[in-house]
Amino acid sequence: MDVPELLVSASLLVPEEAATENDITVRDIWDHLVHDEWEIALGLLEELRQGPPLPLAFWEELADAAEQFRLERSAAWCHWRCSEIRNGVIRADLALRPVAEARRTTPISGRGVLRPMWDIGHRSPTGGRAVDIAALWVEEMPCLEAGGRATVRLVPLTPARWAHVEPGRRITMHEDRSVAGTAVVLEVHRPVPAVPPG
Repeated sequence: MDVPELLVSASLLVPEEAATENDITVRDIWDHLVHDEWEIALGLLEELRQGPPLPLAFWEELADAAEQFRLERSAAWCHWRCSEIRNGVIRADLALRPVAEARRTTPISGRGVLRPMWDIGHRSPTGGRAVDIAALWVEEMPCLEAGGRATVRLVPLTPARWAHVEPGRRITMHEDRSVAGTAVVLEVHRPVPAVPPG
């Protein structure tokens, strides 16, 4: 499909009550589509937050449109949202250790590139700490400076191992044996079961 078809198809998957933080609805987005304002429509579709969760097909079509526009950040965000639907997502307030106390001295990319280990309470067969991997996306920031703090989104590599994690839980981030940061879980959204075709 070409970009206009992808955007129209994606917009048809949006419930009428969905809106952006600025109360822009799918009807407003249709005005941009009618006037061939494809990049504006794509950006607004990405921002839809209010209303029921949007389906996997919506994010897949937006990712395809963003790739055709060569909008790398938009494409990365849409692929990330696909991962959240498949694997679930944990939103958390992450504070990295101060630079003087940590090994990390460079910023963390905000685009979901880093896949650190997390201590979420599991133990190894010998009783030691067992860690689990989750990719990290920094909300509303291109990167998180060493020693910084931000709201992050975590997509677990193995969702079943994160089933016990609930809001309010404190978890620690590791890039090696040392603690790189501490996070407090704000929200947990479980994976969306796949709908069989037909």
